[in-house]
Amino acid sequence: MKTIRRLIYGEVLVSIALVALGFLALFMFFDLVDELQYLGKSSGLAGATDTYQIKHALLYVTLLVPNHLYELLPISVLIGTIFVMSRLAQSSEYTILRTSGLDPWRALSLLLVLGGFFVVLSFAVGEYLAPASERTAQLLKGRYQSRITVGQTGAWLKEKQRYNTYVANIKVLSSRSEMQGVRIFEFDNTGSMVSITQAPSATFGNDNSWILQRASRSEFPPATGQGKTPAPNTSAQVTRGDFETFRWPTDITEEMVSVALLRPDRMGTLDLFNYIQHLEANDQSAQRYEIEFWKKVFYPLSCLVMVILALPFAYLHFRSGGITAYVFAGVMIGISFFLLNNVFGYIGNLKNWQPWLAAAAPGMLYMAISLGAFGWLVIRR
Repeated sequence: MKTIRRLIYGEVLVSIALVALGFLALFMFFDLVDELQYLGKSSGLAGATDTYQIKHALLYVTLLVPNHLYELLPISVLIGTIFVMSRLAQSSEYTILRTSGLDPWRALSLLLVLGGFFVVLSFAVGEYLAPASERTAQLLKGRYQSRITVGQTGAWLKEKQRYNTYVANIKVLSSRSEMQGVRIFEFDNTGSMVSITQAPSATFGNDNSWILQRASRSEFPPATGQGKTPAPNTSAQVTRGDFETFRWPTDITEEMVSVALLRPDRMGTLDLFNYIQHLEANDQSAQRYEIEFWKKVFYPLSCLVMVILALPFAYLHFRSGGITAYVFAGVMIGISFFLLNNVFGYIGNLKNWQPWLAAAAPGMLYMAISLGAFGWLVIRR
């Protein structure tokens, strides 16, 4: 059994590595072509002399590799395992292994152990390596584009404090972790606006605060009467003030701002969990981030589904002809799983499904297909 394990594991690992390298090379080429339009450009800031060169583009593309590996690993596992199983069946080697005592359940257990290895690898890459490299890549890009932003209005964050509620808007985040275009809206318990604080730039303090530079603050008088209109014979006075530096105490950290400005599928599980807790504590919708959180939990397990789905290909009896059709079928199945995983995420967000169900549905569907194919081709035949 040790010899059989060494044979199958060696063949499958080499095949998966070659498939993954091929995919990564293709995606790196596409990323590099996309980066060519930025060559020769600088941040445009006063005194900035650095320009975006080919070495920076190559470094940026390289930093995106871990994220591509995380996304492509289940597909690579499927295609590589299908190729090996089909080749063993074509050369009748798998028939010899079966006569040597390799029954279907033992073969399934061997592949599940191999799939477990890729589950751990996928989790490690997606949880630790990919988020760190993605953040470094965005900061590298931000150094030459002078900012990291999302949409037209930037990031919006809400925080409930003891007496009032605050809504903060950050236009962009520079590569030096400096916030630009900061606006802070303060509301009382009745929903009336209390103040607006604006600053062209702000930094994160060491004592749970933001330090706003050259800030301007407008304070509005409290409303009076049942209709919340100024009392007769009085005039509402708006108090305005300018500050060289203004300290705003808040629990919104640099990580939360970065999370709000980055795509949720590029974040780590712990970052997603903390951000979800922040949104729920401030009565904000966290559906999108909850779906991404559960996708992070279930996505590595798809490697197990892929190896189960590949096993029936070893029981397809043919002696002549190529295995191109079977490898192509593996490619189509892998692509369909990748697309279905994204589609269910969008549908779950639109239809307000349970986040764990929207994230687990593609894996559950393909698991049912895998076990059905295994039962029909392996046990019945």
